[in-house]
Amino acid sequence: MKIIIPMAGRGSRLRPQTLTTPKPLVSIAGSPILFQLVKDTVKLINEPIEEMVFIIGDPLFFDKKVVFDLKDLAKKHNSKAIIYRQLNPLGTGHAIMCAKESLSGSAIVIYPDTLIKVDKNFDKKSDVVIWTKQVDNPESYGVVKLNSSNQIIDLVEKPIEFISDLAVIGMYYFKEISQLRDKLELVIANKKTNSGEFQINDGLLDMMKEGKIFSVGEVSEWLDCGDVKKCIIANKSMLTFLKEDGIELISKKSNLINSIIIPPCFISEGTVIKNSTIGPHVSIGFESEVLDSIISNSIIQDNSKIRNANIKKSMIGNNCQYDGTGQEINIGDFSELI
Repeated sequence: MKIIIPMAGRGSRLRPQTLTTPKPLVSIAGSPILFQLVKDTVKLINEPIEEMVFIIGDPLFFDKKVVFDLKDLAKKHNSKAIIYRQLNPLGTGHAIMCAKESLSGSAIVIYPDTLIKVDKNFDKKSDVVIWTKQVDNPESYGVVKLNSSNQIIDLVEKPIEFISDLAVIGMYYFKEISQLRDKLELVIANKKTNSGEFQINDGLLDMMKEGKIFSVGEVSEWLDCGDVKKCIIANKSMLTFLKEDGIELISKKSNLINSIIIPPCFISEGTVIKNSTIGPHVSIGFESEVLDSIISNSIIQDNSKIRNANIKKSMIGNNCQYDGTGQEINIGDFSELI
């Protein structure tokens, strides 16, 4: 089995958090989005992962440090990292085809924009499995259309009329991914684009026309991390899940001085918190410092210093300094607001 991860996008909706950090490597509840997604996917697959294939972007942004982190991630799961680059943003189908040499055998393709919880196994005998989540507003998503046997027979983007309430979350299993490769190769050769981009759906729809069996995978939770507001909501949910699972969230190597911690909160090692009230639903990264502050429902990344703050629903990046009176703050890496 292979895991294929297209992640070349710049995450513009999550700026300024993504000005120096690729969106999949932004931390939520103490760990990068990508790392949590890969961990859950490996658990779901429940078999050895031959390769982890990463499609990343321009080396000026996805630099040597990013490549090192991706190789280390694969190694932690007893797998081998294969790196490809998508230098032009030409769509999801084009991104997958940038890894053409790796498109053979069984594989799962995941887009690292979300966090998920999966409680059910999936049908590895199907040609394709598309994971979905039931939503209240299907007109805002791409959805699947099912037949009487609960097999997927169509993919409809933002339907005007009701098709189903099962939204596609960006996770796919292929019993033989070379079948998708061959279809996408034709899509690109025929210059079949949507808004100037080559989309994975065109390859999938062509496979459906050939009679391939598509089944539905289900997730119990789907947490979008597309922008700052959604990241803060995802952080709150993940902290709650981790607490329910009995995960230790406050490092014994943190230094808490005359402070109150209202759980659930994640506090990394090396963090100093003094004369402050933290929580609920706060994540504070490695070696950050919080003094004389009240913080709730917020994310603070690594090596940042917060003083005299009274903030909520805020997101502060890596290597930042904040000393102020604003209540909802969003500052990116290496920023100062004093």
